[in-house]
Amino acid sequence: MLKSDDPAPREPEPVEVSLEHALPATHGRLALVVKRALSILPLALLAAAGWVLWREFHHLSLDEVLRAMSAWGPGAIAASLALSIASFILMGVIEWVGLRWTGARLPWGPALAGSFLANAIAHSIGANLLVSGAIRARLYDRFGVRLSQVAATTLFAGMSFAVGLAALSGAGLLLAKSTDLAATAIPVIVARALGVVLVVGAVGYVALCAMRRRPIVAFGHSLSLPSAGDALAQLVVGVVDNGIAAAIIWILLPPATIGYPSFIGAYAVACVAGLASSVPGGAGIFESALATLLPALDAASLAAAFLGYRLAYYLLPLVIAALALAGDTLRQANGAETN
Repeated sequence: MLKSDDPAPREPEPVEVSLEHALPATHGRLALVVKRALSILPLALLAAAGWVLWREFHHLSLDEVLRAMSAWGPGAIAASLALSIASFILMGVIEWVGLRWTGARLPWGPALAGSFLANAIAHSIGANLLVSGAIRARLYDRFGVRLSQVAATTLFAGMSFAVGLAALSGAGLLLAKSTDLAATAIPVIVARALGVVLVVGAVGYVALCAMRRRPIVAFGHSLSLPSAGDALAQLVVGVVDNGIAAAIIWILLPPATIGYPSFIGAYAVACVAGLASSVPGGAGIFESALATLLPALDAASLAAAFLGYRLAYYLLPLVIAALALAGDTLRQANGAETN
């Protein structure tokens, strides 16, 4: 029998392995260089936080900022901060579930801290998967979490966001009143059709996880699916988390400006536009997309709501996370000198 010269087909590479290759090593010769580079990361992040602050507000005067904040009222400001805290706690919940799905058994505290630092920084800096994965790798290495587990956890959390956003926005487009949809730039028939597609897609993901236990193979890569229970957790937490994030803007708008279901539909489209732009935090792209989709809203009120959203959900968490990461680096450096 003649032997074929054709090479044996390659096994599909898991998606998390592809992401793992892009993350910093934690062992070996390269790890020493990477860890030294990561030691200056907090200073770089503090500089980035300052740049983000300048980028957002350099064109505004102090009087304009104070007038916008006074229009919100203390109740709305407190509510926006509380909603932001709740959102980051939910991100910590899905982080913990994702870590357990990968086989890593971290206590609740480190998982919550790792999630906050990764998400608070990646939200504003951009390149979410790589940035958040690199921060997770740095923090979780001390707990024995492998890079492949870090990569899988990062993908798990990202899928929770995507499925939750799809389900929430789809339900919003389906439940919104026609009169509320008229306040957006989305035609009613398009909104209803898009709502069906989004809801079916989100529910279909959970159903797929329940029925298929083998990895999905496509384009030379394989993707392992979570269990039906974990997928349901992704969906539920993702829906609530995205709903809370959208509510930060909505609650800062004048009362009775637009119904929440209609606002959610426009918010989801603007989120996708911001993510697709690759601009850090979707700054400018998200706002312009949402303003375009909500032409009936007062421009000044919408701008003030954007300001509160960026402060509560991006800038304040970014500064806190950068300072916390800097403090952690100093503690580790002092500990190494002591030993």
